[in-house]
Amino acid sequence: MENLLNADKAQNLNHKKSFYKKMWLVAVPVVIQNVISIGLNLVDILMIGRLGEKELAAVGSATQIFFIFSMICFGLYSGAAVYVAQYWGIRNTTNIKKVIGIDLTVGVSLATATFIIALLFAPQLIWIFSRDREVIALGAKFLRTVCFSYILTSITFAMVYNSRAVQRLKAATIINGTAILINTLLNYCLIYGKWGMPAMGVRGSALATVIARIVELTSIMVYIYINKEHPFHGPIKEFLSFDKTMFKQVMKTAVPVIFTEGGWAAVTSLTFVAYGMLGATALAVIQIAEVVADLSQAVYFGLGNATAVIIGESLGQKNTEAAFNYGGMAMKITWGLNIIVTLFLIAISRPIADVYHFNSETTHLLILVLTAWAFTITPKMLAYVLICGILRAGGDTLYSLVIDLSCNVMIQLSIAFFSVLVLHLPIYFVVIFVSISDIVKTIICYRRYYSKKWMNIVT
Repeated sequence: MENLLNADKAQNLNHKKSFYKKMWLVAVPVVIQNVISIGLNLVDILMIGRLGEKELAAVGSATQIFFIFSMICFGLYSGAAVYVAQYWGIRNTTNIKKVIGIDLTVGVSLATATFIIALLFAPQLIWIFSRDREVIALGAKFLRTVCFSYILTSITFAMVYNSRAVQRLKAATIINGTAILINTLLNYCLIYGKWGMPAMGVRGSALATVIARIVELTSIMVYIYINKEHPFHGPIKEFLSFDKTMFKQVMKTAVPVIFTEGGWAAVTSLTFVAYGMLGATALAVIQIAEVVADLSQAVYFGLGNATAVIIGESLGQKNTEAAFNYGGMAMKITWGLNIIVTLFLIAISRPIADVYHFNSETTHLLILVLTAWAFTITPKMLAYVLICGILRAGGDTLYSLVIDLSCNVMIQLSIAFFSVLVLHLPIYFVVIFVSISDIVKTIICYRRYYSKKWMNIVT
């Protein structure tokens, strides 16, 4: 009996060592990518914010289109990555390339459709988020330029996201960070007309994004082409050699995630519409608060991605016990992070607000919104890690779709519009009430995790 207990302890210790080693390998590059991206995005918003509140509201409204598109791509790639991670567990690079081929085929098609819609119907799309004529005009100008980056982004996302699944992140992180830095420098030049460049305002920010995306995609493709040992190295025909059976199998897992992420993005954007009913100032404040919150959540994105990769690899090796234990370890880390991040957001709320040089009323409103956001971190990030890091990694994508979409539509969206239109609450109270959706979602997903019904071996 004692020998069995010692064996169990040794096995648990091995699980922990393996988990933290792989967590470090995958999570740290993802965190770095997100911190660089979101941090410089915060600087971009500072640049645009100094043009005026309406310029900031316009860019925030236009960015919602990309946000929905990027979340659909994320849904596609993360759903398909269940296969990539499990194939990587048995080092089947042939099928990994086929899955990436499916990603690119569907992703580029979605990007092309989004590009055409954004180009032709830019004013109508901005009108959904704001009725202010100046905001609509500025937003349409930004959107009709930045939409040229969508197809490039869909390809880049596919390569970077799947690099996480095969635990090859060093080069992708460096390239991504460099591209974002280029984007920020060009923003400074093209928004204000520095270093001999024209002052283009919001359109300059959009053009900077397009140029940075070109540099990023070119760099990634060149790196993969010259690195013959990379799992993604190979002729295009290898990526397009998937058959109908494999396409249907991968999409069966990916489609629920596409609807989950697309639905979540749509609901988040509609919640943004509810905020917009409180005026351009509210839109500007929310735009800043969301980026600050995203920056504070970067470590969770790394944790969620790493957890999904580790669990997926374990299930590919048919080690369900290890997969379950890894999920438990991830949730313990999440609880610890929640305390740290909540205190961090409260501490930086005033310094962040003071940077923007708004009037005293807007500055005070921004501080209140940032403080409110701090208290919504715990349920939001618990739900994120449970769904994106654990349940999806086990192929439990349909269940995740039902829970995520039902909570978002029936609870989050309803509360947002009820709080604004009926209760006439200030925006910081609306932010807090909306988080009830994440509380319900977390409770349900915790029960699903402990049931172990989410663990499926798909390869």
